[in-house]
Amino acid sequence: MSKRNSQAAKSAARERIRLQQEAERKREKRRRAAIVGVSIVGVIAIAGGVGYAVMQANKPSDPTKWEKAADAKVVAPANTSGKNGTTLTLGKSSLKNTVHLYEDPRCPGCAVMEQSIGETVNKGMKDGDYKLSFTIGTFLDNNLGGEGSKNALSALGAALNVSPDAFLEYKTALYSAKFHPAESSDTFAEDDELLKVADTVDALKDNKKFESAVKKGTYDAWAVKMSDSFQSAEGVESTPTIKVNGKVIETPKTPEAWKAALKTAGVTK
Repeated sequence: MSKRNSQAAKSAARERIRLQQEAERKREKRRRAAIVGVSIVGVIAIAGGVGYAVMQANKPSDPTKWEKAADAKVVAPANTSGKNGTTLTLGKSSLKNTVHLYEDPRCPGCAVMEQSIGETVNKGMKDGDYKLSFTIGTFLDNNLGGEGSKNALSALGAALNVSPDAFLEYKTALYSAKFHPAESSDTFAEDDELLKVADTVDALKDNKKFESAVKKGTYDAWAVKMSDSFQSAEGVESTPTIKVNGKVIETPKTPEAWKAALKTAGVTK
């Protein structure tokens, strides 16, 4: 092997090593570029996902049926008066004495009151002993969750639109031991349940106008306004509450106790 040939071999070997190193550097550069590219795409994807999540979180949800009702035009039932039809007084307007009941459709205490003295209270109004007023709230929907109180109140508005007697009989049926649910149950949120109860009231059974009003929510906006009226009532901290001529009395538990309470309050014909 000539000395020249040995030097050439060394030079060739060095050149091969240089080329290999250069190729390796290029591969490493491409690899790093790929990693950076993937990372950037990942960051963009994450940022996009976060941005989308933020947009979704801030996106206003569709208003509920009752949120829509709060802004809707009020259709007041017949046999009401005052702003938005929230004054509900039955009996002769000329009578000097007024009994005012404050109730909530889901209230178990109201059901007990209706079952014990409801008939007697209604009879006193019909006999001309006093006018009978109602302010009906729906606070139990907020406290317990659900919409049974509001839905039942809307249905009561539909019954009131038929007649005062239909309203009273339907309210009695809703509060009856047969149909009134446990306080935590939202049974009255179902229109079918409300219509099933209505079938026990002659004036409402097979009454297509009443049925349509319940299903369409004709008196939903009125129910919201009536509930607002309940919330602003002075001296009413719970249900049931009874006022006689503007003064709160203890809720009587028997017909006899009711008559005694009226006498104490000075209610005479």
